[in-house]
Amino acid sequence: MFVHLHVHTEYSLLDGAARIKQAVKRAGEMGMPALAITDHGAMHGVVEFYKTCNNAGIKPILGCEVYVAPRSMSDRTPRIDDNLSHLVLLAENEEGYQNLLNIVSQGFTRGFYYKPRVDKESLAGCGKGLIALSGCIAGEVAAKILAGENEKARQAAGEYREIFGPGNFYLELQDHGFAEQRTANRELLKIHREMDIPLVVTNDVHYVRREDAANQDVLLAIQTGKSVDDPGRMKFQSEELYLKSPDEMRRLFGDYPQALRNTLDIAERCNVKMEFGSYYLPHYAVPEGYNADTFLEELCYRGVQKLYGDTGGEIKKRMEFELGVIKQMGYSAYFLIVWDFIHFARSKGIPVGPGRGSAAGSLVAYSLGITNIDPLKYGLLFERKEIALGKPGETGKLLRNGQPRTKLRWALVA
Repeated sequence: MFVHLHVHTEYSLLDGAARIKQAVKRAGEMGMPALAITDHGAMHGVVEFYKTCNNAGIKPILGCEVYVAPRSMSDRTPRIDDNLSHLVLLAENEEGYQNLLNIVSQGFTRGFYYKPRVDKESLAGCGKGLIALSGCIAGEVAAKILAGENEKARQAAGEYREIFGPGNFYLELQDHGFAEQRTANRELLKIHREMDIPLVVTNDVHYVRREDAANQDVLLAIQTGKSVDDPGRMKFQSEELYLKSPDEMRRLFGDYPQALRNTLDIAERCNVKMEFGSYYLPHYAVPEGYNADTFLEELCYRGVQKLYGDTGGEIKKRMEFELGVIKQMGYSAYFLIVWDFIHFARSKGIPVGPGRGSAAGSLVAYSLGITNIDPLKYGLLFERKEIALGKPGETGKLLRNGQPRTKLRWALVA
């Protein structure tokens, strides 16, 4: 048996033509127990992939093929720092998945230069719980081999093994009919024997079936701004980058049975579970002596004192009601986060709207300066009551467990 660990879906924009539903269906038809997603530089398709695999009875392996900067991700010298290498990362467990999210996010927020880049420092800081594969011939190890820098290739392999730990870094063998791959594979085998770094076999999947190669070629033409008829344009000189069957992979790499088995071993090691239906808000750091609830309350009462010169009577009653609902729903940190970036924007002269949606009816939002509309002056409601449809001519009630309830809608986009 064999498991594909290097797969580009339609979320490898203008590069991958393997649609998730079709790829998962095809893997199921071939009896594969698991399938990976390793889109270029991003993880936009992970949730869809996870759900689709689970519905099909296939284990989802969540990963990404990241772009590694040749120096630091902060360096941006043309024709030097845009010379990127590829590295496949697979999440082994929940810690690894969180680290992978962190790495990919850093690539966009800190390292973006033509593409979202990471560097070895960021990898080392988030390497736990991850399994790394050396990538295609654009991977650092293979690229140095093809450049005739075999010792530097060994050095790079050693660095990645140190970053991810022994047994967590694999040298990746591929064969799509390219002469460069055969050259790289010969040296990768030597590195494997000399440095005891395990091997793994992959197919660099960009489409589901061989006949889909033409579709992927069109995507490449669009990506590079060329016509499909333009001579000398970038294109893959192969139709082998499809979701091959285990038999096809055995025919290619039958001389390396352990490298084939390692695909199953890696698949068995990767066990990430996603939970849906819960909200996960960012942590908001509050001053010492406060928690999110008490700090929000403190800011709100400061605000109403400044706005109304009073914190009692109807003002207090309304404030206690709103804060009670917000605390009960666990939204205190959310309000603080919105207050923080709106306050920053106003302090820097960045235009901010007066408020919209349900936020415009909130005294909490008004007291924090999130909105500019006085909900007490205009009789605005904090919550919206929804009425369920009943029989014609009757008024229904929105019920939960047989009890009337009020459903809150939030629109805190100021």
